[in-house]
Amino acid sequence: MPRFSRRSFLHLSAAASTLAAFRITTEPMLATASRRKPHAADAVVIDSNENPLGPSQSAREAVAAIIPQGGRYLDELTDELISTFAQIEGLNPKWIQATAGSTPPLALSVLAFTSPGKSFVTADPSFETGMFAAEHNSARVVKVPLTKTYAHDVKAMLAADPNGGVFYICNPNNPTGTLTPRSDIDYLVANKPKDSIVLIDEAYIHLTEAPPTLDLVKAGKDVIVLRTFSKVYGMAGLRCGFIVARPDLLEKVMNRGGFNFMPITAVVAATASLKDPNLVAERRRINAGVRQETFQFLDHHGFSYIPSETNCFMVDVKRPGQQVRDAMAKENVLVGRTWPIMPNYLRVTVGTQEEMCRFQSAFLKVMTA
Repeated sequence: MPRFSRRSFLHLSAAASTLAAFRITTEPMLATASRRKPHAADAVVIDSNENPLGPSQSAREAVAAIIPQGGRYLDELTDELISTFAQIEGLNPKWIQATAGSTPPLALSVLAFTSPGKSFVTADPSFETGMFAAEHNSARVVKVPLTKTYAHDVKAMLAADPNGGVFYICNPNNPTGTLTPRSDIDYLVANKPKDSIVLIDEAYIHLTEAPPTLDLVKAGKDVIVLRTFSKVYGMAGLRCGFIVARPDLLEKVMNRGGFNFMPITAVVAATASLKDPNLVAERRRINAGVRQETFQFLDHHGFSYIPSETNCFMVDVKRPGQQVRDAMAKENVLVGRTWPIMPNYLRVTVGTQEEMCRFQSAFLKVMTA
């Protein structure tokens, strides 16, 4: 299978017109109400699930060192990144494609495997980019409520549409930060309709102890796994990620417009991050500690929330969430948005300890006003 890069750009230009018509949406762009407005330099910004720690020191040094070569494409750096990831995960490099974050391959996967006759089946609430891509593809969007434990209801998802083209699992889920058991994912893969795919978005997987699902790809299943460096690795602004799948599935996705101009700064930062043996565990520990302290504050004051296992959580404000969001912004604390199915819940990103202390003070003031 050919490596999709600038070299294959001309061969993909026809398919690229499809992607050009589709506006890839990133987290702050998902809805007009969620656009981040100008704010003070000292504002607490915990609205878009970014990692306040930013890139690791080794990643920053790699970026600084490569800048003088910024006038070169340096495709071999992307090859090194893929090779490094493949060695760590025990994968064939030909089953991996580097991408500018995980949002573009998410959209491309939906474009490739949905149609007017093949729906997009997702949890509700969940990350919406796949829904937007499906609508652009004139595919039906089927939203299935989460279970009482806020996991994907895989049996209900299967029953919702026997003609599903894509079954989307965001695990851990955005916005709830909750996990779907591996046994449920296995059930979905085993019982899905023929010719459909299970699209597993593992953007937040490193922040939990949950078992990853790359072994399903290794086993040759109809599974596509997405990874990103935006969360635990703190590279949301640099944009780097992976799509992992069988070569035939990968080719179908990338032919939808997957010509790649990978920024060399992101590539070297990602490679350095993967080679840091302590980075993930240390950042998981930091995030879990700050999250738990925040939950203790919410428990102490009687606020309801969804127990998250990642770097965001949903808190029940018992009133239209946008009202509280606006009030928090006046306190110089920017928190996340609501979802239509949960209008009284706000999503809050776990920031630094100092940021969450300021969140607590502002939240208590707003909620008791």
